[in-house]
Amino acid sequence: MSVTLRLRGPAVGKAGRARPPGQTGREAAGGRRDRGGPARFSPSQTPSLEKMEGQERPAPPASLFADGHLVLWTLCSVLLPVFITFWCSVQRSRRQLHRRDIFRKSKHGWRDTDLFSQPTYCCVCAQHILQGAFCDCCGLRVDEGCLKKADKRFPCKEIMLKSDSKAVDAMPHHWIRGNVPLCSYCVVCKQQCGNQPKLCDYRCIWCQKTVHDECMKNSLRNEKCDFGEFKNLIIPPSYLTSINHMRKDKKTDYEMLASKLGKQWTPLIILANSRSGTNMGEGLLGEFRILLNPVQVFDVTKTPPIKALQLCTLLPYDSARVLVCGGDGTVGWVLDALDEMKIKGQEKYIPQVAVLPLGTGNDLSNTLGWGTGYAGEIPVAQVLRNVMDADGIKLDRWKVQVTNKGYYNLRKPKEFTMNNYFSVGPDALMALNFHAHREKAPSLFSSRILNKLELDGERVELPNLEGIIVLNIGYWGGGCRLWEGMGDETYPLARHDDGLLEVVGVYGSFHCAQIQVKLANPFRIGQAHTVRLILKCSMMPMQVDGEPWAQGPCTVTITHKTHALMLYFSGEQTDDDVSSASDQEDTKETE
Repeated sequence: MSVTLRLRGPAVGKAGRARPPGQTGREAAGGRRDRGGPARFSPSQTPSLEKMEGQERPAPPASLFADGHLVLWTLCSVLLPVFITFWCSVQRSRRQLHRRDIFRKSKHGWRDTDLFSQPTYCCVCAQHILQGAFCDCCGLRVDEGCLKKADKRFPCKEIMLKSDSKAVDAMPHHWIRGNVPLCSYCVVCKQQCGNQPKLCDYRCIWCQKTVHDECMKNSLRNEKCDFGEFKNLIIPPSYLTSINHMRKDKKTDYEMLASKLGKQWTPLIILANSRSGTNMGEGLLGEFRILLNPVQVFDVTKTPPIKALQLCTLLPYDSARVLVCGGDGTVGWVLDALDEMKIKGQEKYIPQVAVLPLGTGNDLSNTLGWGTGYAGEIPVAQVLRNVMDADGIKLDRWKVQVTNKGYYNLRKPKEFTMNNYFSVGPDALMALNFHAHREKAPSLFSSRILNKLELDGERVELPNLEGIIVLNIGYWGGGCRLWEGMGDETYPLARHDDGLLEVVGVYGSFHCAQIQVKLANPFRIGQAHTVRLILKCSMMPMQVDGEPWAQGPCTVTITHKTHALMLYFSGEQTDDDVSSASDQEDTKETE
């Protein structure tokens, strides 16, 4: 018989703590619920609120604080740059509005820049500046913070004198200090000016003469200004003041007034297209205003040529010249305005026209000796010298009349003025960008598009051609001598003042490309005073001076309209000019 001994020890709860003797497990549990009933506490174990309040609450885990700091720094790193950017944009907008307000109220032609092209010093505080504002009339350069002071302290160029003096030639120098042009020399000591790293030396904003600080004398300050190298191109402010007095007295004897300026006085008017040549015209406007009277310089995008050319009516007869800065389209715009002056009875005031080509193409300017394009390779001062040396010539202008075919066609014929060339076919196709249409309807360009061609009333039999080009000038397609040709088939040089048109044909777009790279010659049809084309295609590309459109069946008639007075510069010759001239001399010798 086995006996099991059970040793009684202190009662142990679930948490491993010993129960005091005489205490049951239910009493030790204290607040533990009985099955199916509420929790029971002994009177000695009932918790008091005072003890619970006095006890410290458990501390939150450290990871919670770490997460909070991370969120805070993330918000700061995202919001702070946004706030700084917003604040900077607000300040920048305020500065721009402030500058615009000053620019609008100022008599200076202020323009702001982010970086000056040469070492520059503020004319007010004399500090070196990288960015700021400059006047494109007098050349004054200042820091942004000194704009107001400069506006009050320094007067700009005056297009008219404020005084009541009627003397045309009485005008002192207008000196401004600092930022003289590079490689300029003092009129007193003949040494270089502006070679010190500070605001130094003086420049007259009219005659462009420069003088050292130490060479400036009172006699030089009060000396009469002769307007320098370009005095024959500048309209003096005193002249416009005298004109104003004469108009009040109802006098128009401008010849007597201009006689005091000399026989060589040929005032120049600048008509620039600020949108031509990748907006290069905007910078040219400022450079011309510095060298000339600002009243002579116009932006045709803001002032139409017909209004700008009214300045010619304040000048003596046949004395004015015009420099058109832009492409062939801008030149045509100006020549149309001159035709309007003829209609108004202002033919005596018609000026001669020179061209400064901007952009690409420019076949007319190339024909007149001004080159294919200006990209700043020569200074503006040299451009003015070229205008003074240019010779006057005539340019034929032609009327192109397009009459649509049809029994019930009641529309008026379209009329265009042609200076360069007229074309129908592949040449106009490239201008019109008609490639997609050609792919859809290739049959329009695979057969003859001409039904009849007449030169001076005589019908001309043609081969299977895709296009016709009618030329008034020597160059076509961006510098190609189309009529003279190449090789042994050279023809006499085409002229732009003989009243004749040169008519050639092309076999297709590939033939045009061969002609432009001098691998082929066009099919020469002939020369004529009047050209008449009868076209039968349902739709074809057509252009006049680079302005293309799609045209249906029609009759095209080209007749002489008028002459334009142009300026030819013989100092600029291309390789094609030299080769064409030599070929012409060779043919004369053989004859």
